Amino acid sequence: MNNPPYDFDYINAANAAINPSTMHARNTGLSRFFERYLLQKAISRVSLEIPEEWPTNYVKYVLFIRGFFAVMETDRFGVIPQQCTLAGWNLYRQPTRALIANPVFDRTYELRIGINTEIVKLAPDYGGIFDLISYYADLMALASESMGVNILNSKLAYVFAAKNKATAETFKKLFDRIASGEPAAVVDKDLMDDDGKILWEYFSQDLAKNFIAPNLMLLLRQIEAEFDTRIGIPNANTDKRERLNVDEVNANNVETYTLLQQWVQTINEDMKKVNEMFGLDLSAHINTTAEEVGRDEQSDAFNLRDL
Repeated sequence: MNNPPYDFDYINAANAAINPSTMHARNTGLSRFFERYLLQKAISRVSLEIPEEWPTNYVKYVLFIRGFFAVMETDRFGVIPQQCTLAGWNLYRQPTRALIANPVFDRTYELRIGINTEIVKLAPDYGGIFDLISYYADLMALASESMGVNILNSKLAYVFAAKNKATAETFKKLFDRIASGEPAAVVDKDLMDDDGKILWEYFSQDLAKNFIAPNLMLLLRQIEAEFDTRIGIPNANTDKRERLNVDEVNANNVETYTLLQQWVQTINEDMKKVNEMFGLDLSAHINTTAEEVGRDEQSDAFNLRDL
């Protein structure tokens, strides 16, 4: 391997050519699959009230992945949201300028925050959540890959010892007949050793002992449930719902909403500044899930019992 640095595709190709193919938690199609899935789940929790001409997918993906976007006014497009780069520091270590480059524009804009642009951010530290997405996507990819390997290894296998090519072909035909469902198969004594023992055996006779796919499936669900808790999707004790009680529900609600409420509060604080500068009516709120509606009804039922 010459001319570093190396990208993941080159490292994987070089490694696979020399060694048996190894497992990579990052930069795999499976990791990217879960990244896309988890990112959509996170984005679905926040609803934005924005002008119809602003593409919701652009605004949400820039906000959740990049962590922030700038709102600016142009002669050609009016007031629009744009991905930007932050620059400058004020007394409190906050950015003072937004640099905006877009192939559609005839120049690069350098705007002053609070003067002719405002920044809408997801979190107080101006960070997105793709690090959170990637962490849980990697864990889910590993669990899913392990489950697939375990299912593959649970296939019933046979090992045949053949004296010559003719005997090997006989074994193949015998196995084909058995696998096709024939109730009986007759073998020649040539398929036995000198002691009269058959020359085939199970590769593994205790498949159930090594079959852990159900546990891995449960692990996969638990990883996703932990991610749901982080981004504000209620999921308290879904694996033991028959023992679910109100205290457990309330405890999960507190943990679940902490980060989500911070996101919505931060977005609304910045959108208030945008509204004042450009005369808009932007806002954000938490989307209610079907499970939350059910919990509200359950809570009302408990309250009625106390009357």
